[in-house]
Amino acid sequence: MSASRAGWATDGLASAKKQPLLIGWREWVELPDLTAIPIKAKIDTGARTSAIHAWKIQRFSDAGMPWVRFELHPVQKDNRTRIACTMPVHDEREIRSSNGEVTVRLVVKTRLRMDGRIWPIELTLARRDQMGFRMLIGRTALKRRVLIDPSDSYLTGREPGPV
Repeated sequence: MSASRAGWATDGLASAKKQPLLIGWREWVELPDLTAIPIKAKIDTGARTSAIHAWKIQRFSDAGMPWVRFELHPVQKDNRTRIACTMPVHDEREIRSSNGEVTVRLVVKTRLRMDGRIWPIELTLARRDQMGFRMLIGRTALKRRVLIDPSDSYLTGREPGPV
């Protein structure tokens, strides 16, 4: 789908970087600060904050500042692939899940790469064992950067090879 189909001007005057990225309701993304393994993510405008499936979440202090250790399990239906991560804690927030339950989650700042574009996002750490996707990308991470076609998937690229 072209930018013009989405209703955005393509008159040559607008820079390609200023054009919103057209994405589907699910996309392959990367978190270059955490892992080189692509992650299948659900695009969820109903969620304010993005979330990643994390295990063994441990808070600790380094030079008086809050940090967190955790494991990413980036491959869907595969708990053997584990990525050990250590990051500063950016925030701590109450998050209301889709079933209405409120939990306190740690928030880290990292970079998201989608279709060659990279931008900073806030990411909550949560166990997503029962969810269909290891990562959920919320509206704050998408704001002013993307247009979503909810009827399509993987508009930025198909599933990568074996991971």
